[in-house]
Amino acid sequence: MPYENTPRPLPAPVARLRALRSVELRTPAFTESADFYREVWGLEPVEQETDATWLRGTGEEHHVLHLARGEQNGLGRITFAVATPAEIDEAAHRLLARGIVPVAGPGPLDQVGGGYGLRFTDPEGRLIELSAQTHAVTPRGRDAAVPVGVTHTVLNTTDIDAAVAFYTSVLGLRVSDWSEHQMAFLRCNADHHCIAFNQAEWTSLNHVAYEMTSVDHFMRGLGRLRHHGINPQWGPGRHGPGNNTFSYFTDPAGLVCEYTSEVAQIVEDAWIAKVWRRTPDLSDLWGTAGPPSPAIRSHMAGTPDPGPLTTTPTDAPEEVTA
Repeated sequence: MPYENTPRPLPAPVARLRALRSVELRTPAFTESADFYREVWGLEPVEQETDATWLRGTGEEHHVLHLARGEQNGLGRITFAVATPAEIDEAAHRLLARGIVPVAGPGPLDQVGGGYGLRFTDPEGRLIELSAQTHAVTPRGRDAAVPVGVTHTVLNTTDIDAAVAFYTSVLGLRVSDWSEHQMAFLRCNADHHCIAFNQAEWTSLNHVAYEMTSVDHFMRGLGRLRHHGINPQWGPGRHGPGNNTFSYFTDPAGLVCEYTSEVAQIVEDAWIAKVWRRTPDLSDLWGTAGPPSPAIRSHMAGTPDPGPLTTTPTDAPEEVTA
């Protein structure tokens, strides 16, 4: 007979997430931002509408950025890849068992890029999408100094411990490292992080990072931006946590976007998480970037974002049909 106080096993995560697939951003500066990401940043439109555009990198994802017109700057949704529709259906059952009711799905995604998926919100109102079997795209060469895709996004949270607990317990992300008790870096595959949380005064988007194929592509990308008259607002440098190169910019809406490369690769059975001190020599191992300016810190703080499901009906996300 089991001992009376034997703890019950924790519920399994709802699904095995394979990768961060795409990010949706909403902004009133839609036209200017769409021009920036297409003509300057290096993404390629796959479909456009009056108030939305979907852009891809050189990777295999149908799109990595969904840019839409909104009443204020904010995060529309974060999409993770799951292997099969059966796993999506199982994720729905596991969410319900935890008392989390999907806001859409499981079912076919009636949206650009297609797929089969579901959506639900995290405790701070962020909209999360899990999807499988999205549309394939024709291969693109990777010689040009343009992004492969979205590699991570950093989210400002009012409770970093609760955010980490939700994303590890429910979504199965693993903590790779901490930056003191200010930032937590979480992974879903071999990349050091796909999501990071930053302790802040309010919930908002901190920044979105785009992977460059190599350091050479990273530097050539900075050169292309310079030719457009755009200089880094922090960088170039190399972070301690994640060991990735970095250079931060702001788009015309004031949302922060990053070029990065060479993120650390994790061997699950061998990796031991560290707590990094927040010192200049660890924030930038190269010592080339200097401290982030007050302006870029302000942009990274963003504006309070209650989540897309609190916006007006005209700004509501697309429906999922079963």
